[in-house]
Amino acid sequence: VQLQAYGGGLVQPGGSLRLSCAPSGNIFSFDTVGWYRQAPGKQREFVAVITSTGSTIYADSVKGRFTISRDNAKNTVYLQMNSLKPEDTAVYYCNARQGFTQSWGQGTLVTVSS
Repeated sequence: VQLQAYGGGLVQPGGSLRLSCAPSGNIFSFDTVGWYRQAPGKQREFVAVITSTGSTIYADSVKGRFTISRDNAKNTVYLQMNSLKPEDTAVYYCNARQGFTQSWGQGTLVTVSS
């Protein structure tokens, strides 16, 4: 499975970005598709996930600011990020899980800075 993740960039604090993740397989074939992030010098951490049934789970640090969604027609999962903070700066990775198998995208850099 290949995951194309894109949409990162430089944004000022309080701004917004939308990340996209397009898996090579049908998104309904995955149990979950989600996002993780890794800030410089820190471990990779969970951000948000959407299940095949459409349920969503968020990390406490992004709850109320980030929204994960799925466009079935475009076979794409989005992460809408609002009210961005400098501490959201990280490389964001798309992740897809099917049973005991998981795949990772190449990562897209999000920098929140004035």
